[in-house]
Amino acid sequence: MTRTLVTGSAGRLGRSVVATLAQAGHEVIGVDVAPGTPPEAAATLPADLTDLGQAYDVLNRFRPDVVVHLAAIATPFSRPEGVIYRTNTQLAFNVCEAASGTGVGRVVVASSPTVIGYGAPRGWAPRYLPIDEEHPAEPWNAYSLSKLVAEQTMAAFARASQTRYAAVRPCFVVAPEEWAGAPTQSGHTIAERLDRPEIAGVSLFNYIDARDASEMISVLIDRMGDVPSGEVFFAGAADALAREPLAELLPAVNPATAAAAAALTGTAPAFSSAKAERLLGWTPKRDWRTELEIG
Repeated sequence: MTRTLVTGSAGRLGRSVVATLAQAGHEVIGVDVAPGTPPEAAATLPADLTDLGQAYDVLNRFRPDVVVHLAAIATPFSRPEGVIYRTNTQLAFNVCEAASGTGVGRVVVASSPTVIGYGAPRGWAPRYLPIDEEHPAEPWNAYSLSKLVAEQTMAAFARASQTRYAAVRPCFVVAPEEWAGAPTQSGHTIAERLDRPEIAGVSLFNYIDARDASEMISVLIDRMGDVPSGEVFFAGAADALAREPLAELLPAVNPATAAAAAALTGTAPAFSSAKAERLLGWTPKRDWRTELEIG
């Protein structure tokens, strides 16, 4: 049985990752300073992973085969900028350092599409759409910068150690209860994001169901031996979180996207998960039309 340690196991994505991996046969160890890790975890403990000593202690205690690093301040501007940057970058470094230092075989690090730079106060336009992993990163706030640093930290350890690494950029994560009307991480409901395009438009209408993101991580863990260490993957829904084509909606929110957005007809999203499909064989299963109706 694969022993997998999940940091941030009580978070919006972490809860689904714990449940998905447990269902897939992993022995899951949940680590979070907050309560709420699902009961599917074989063990749960609080630990401050911004302390390198505690990170080493946890990994030495459990000796996992895999680490999925999700722990972070997960919402831009939710804390002072210096706190967000310092916390997220220290977490990424400490987890990677302790994982490589204790001989963990595989590490998945959570990044974010925000590294691309959308929403910048001085203006931003994509080089092309849909956006893939080759698009330049242009972070402009502490959160997006911290996530790019986390990717670079992961890549550095991939070059320096025998541990295999990968990073995932999950789109705007929607937990199951949020389809039923609970507020999302932005404070708005899914219905509000659909009814008011200016809300979701800032982030290019991206989203993914938490269960799809978790299943992608599960597949990635299984396939890490088949791809180069240090790869980065987008994980997004196959459609946009919008009722109208992005070719129409994006230019209304950000006129600078007009030329690139022309290709986004029908339900096409602004972010491509084609790399994950090509290299891992993963595709998302859920979309907002079906899930919102179920919720």
